[in-house]
Amino acid sequence: MGKVNNRVKTTTDLELKDRLVAINRVTKVTKGGRTFSFAAIVVVGNEDGIVGWGLGKAGEVTAAIAKGVEAAKKNLVKVPVYRGTIPHEQLSKFGGAEVFIKPASHGTGVKAGGAMRAVLESVGITDVLAKSKGSSNPHNLVKATIAALSELRDPLTVAQNRGISVEKVFKG
Repeated sequence: MGKVNNRVKTTTDLELKDRLVAINRVTKVTKGGRTFSFAAIVVVGNEDGIVGWGLGKAGEVTAAIAKGVEAAKKNLVKVPVYRGTIPHEQLSKFGGAEVFIKPASHGTGVKAGGAMRAVLESVGITDVLAKSKGSSNPHNLVKATIAALSELRDPLTVAQNRGISVEKVFKG
């Protein structure tokens, strides 16, 4: 399978909500003492199929979060959400983090932890089963989750690629 290109071109007229995934305090030791700075991982989404992530670094937490939001708005991805869940199972890796997401029936909720939950809720997915294997590093988990979501294909796209009707996609 080839690389799926579903990047969102423009961020105007989108109501994006941001979620803070993790904050990391970094200490630099100088001859004058210790200098603290902060790195924030932020996920933004319109809860209707669009999501992006960003990393912001600054001397203060609020500035780091603001930079993270701006960075997240620059790499948005469109995700097919079908009746509050995803169209099919997907496995994806980034670094040491491996994620598995699986569609769930209505009323199941978002069964995912930490960084994965923030990404899935920002997309607007309400029912999904998710499993994180390997590393629990928030950076890599967010990237692996967004990679898995960006590889999803809706039934209409599959039908067009195969040159068949949508009904035949489900029959076999």
